[in-house]
Amino acid sequence: MAVKTIKDLDLAGKKVFTRVDFNVPRTEQGTVADDTKIRAALPTINYLLEQGAAVILASHLGRPKGKCVEELRLGAVAEKLQELLNVEVLKSFEVVGPETEALAQKLQPGQVMLLENVRFHPGEEKNDPQLAQAYAQLADLFVSDAFATAHRAHASNVGVAEYLPAAAGFLMQKEIENLTQTLHNAKKPVVAIVGGSKTADKIGVIKNFLKLADVILLGGGMANTFLKAKGYQLGKSLVEEDQVDNAAKIMQEAADLNVNLCLPEDVTVASAIDDTAGAETVAVDAIPAEKMALDIGPQTVSRYADLIAQAGTVIWNGPLGVFEVDAFAQGTIAIAKAVAEASAFSLIGGGDVVAAVEKAGVASQISHLSTGGGATLEFWEGKELPGIAVLKDKGED
Repeated sequence: MAVKTIKDLDLAGKKVFTRVDFNVPRTEQGTVADDTKIRAALPTINYLLEQGAAVILASHLGRPKGKCVEELRLGAVAEKLQELLNVEVLKSFEVVGPETEALAQKLQPGQVMLLENVRFHPGEEKNDPQLAQAYAQLADLFVSDAFATAHRAHASNVGVAEYLPAAAGFLMQKEIENLTQTLHNAKKPVVAIVGGSKTADKIGVIKNFLKLADVILLGGGMANTFLKAKGYQLGKSLVEEDQVDNAAKIMQEAADLNVNLCLPEDVTVASAIDDTAGAETVAVDAIPAEKMALDIGPQTVSRYADLIAQAGTVIWNGPLGVFEVDAFAQGTIAIAKAVAEASAFSLIGGGDVVAAVEKAGVASQISHLSTGGGATLEFWEGKELPGIAVLKDKGED
């Protein structure tokens, strides 16, 4: 997928409106709890500064729904960014308006400013052309480095590209290249791991993986729906009754395409998520009526790990159990270690799985950790993401 990149732009002396993803976790005191997303944007920001540009950063934080929410202001983010960049970060206390325009007008090459949370403005998520034009009037060029929002057509990542020359930053470029590789140039055999709680959220991506993967490993709450479609009794386990027929159709399609779609053979069960003392491992045909499946069991881990070890490419979205609870995180952590130890190219997408891989201590051994959740899923589903389409169009002019 050809897009114009940051290296295709003449940056010297230019003001660059740069969409980043600083939607970071916060502490109860409002400080930045995890600066991973901020660090991910540093290569692009530093390159812009090195090339003599002035950088105007835009990001959202949380879901303020078009209103100013004091605890979602970006002051703490600006402080953390300034610490990491070792460059003063000028902070606007509004999204657009006289103060922002004045700051941008005075901005000199080598300087950085950060707009207020763009989702405070009611026009942001509506992709309001007037807001997009207001963004564009601040700068000469647009760089998009927020892959996590690429599936949304908002003013700061899509609308602004209608009024300024646009290009992908390094993080966006890396995401596009790695995800495209898994879809169109993956080394065989391809093993896809799909977990999470809801089958409905993953139907599209599983269907696309049927065309791509040689093996699909299912886990998490969604696997229960597939087990139900095979006639198993799941006790109190989460089952999406309205997706049982879809699960049956997918299993039949996998068989028709000769894709090895694997389901858990054993599971860790308990009477409730907080019943860690009552956790036990049982076969999937022996789940007690009063208990629920909360993790894949060791036999399943062993079988899945063997298949992962033979892979040329591993792609993974969604945890395989309730990984937030240590008693039900063992399956996900074991699979994370198996992926890390494999010689395959590995790409993991979705915040929950990235957190699980970090919890397992093997994040550095994964080929690519995608910063997108919904964006990664939609890319894998084969959908055109609006935040990438505007870069592709500009790149082909």
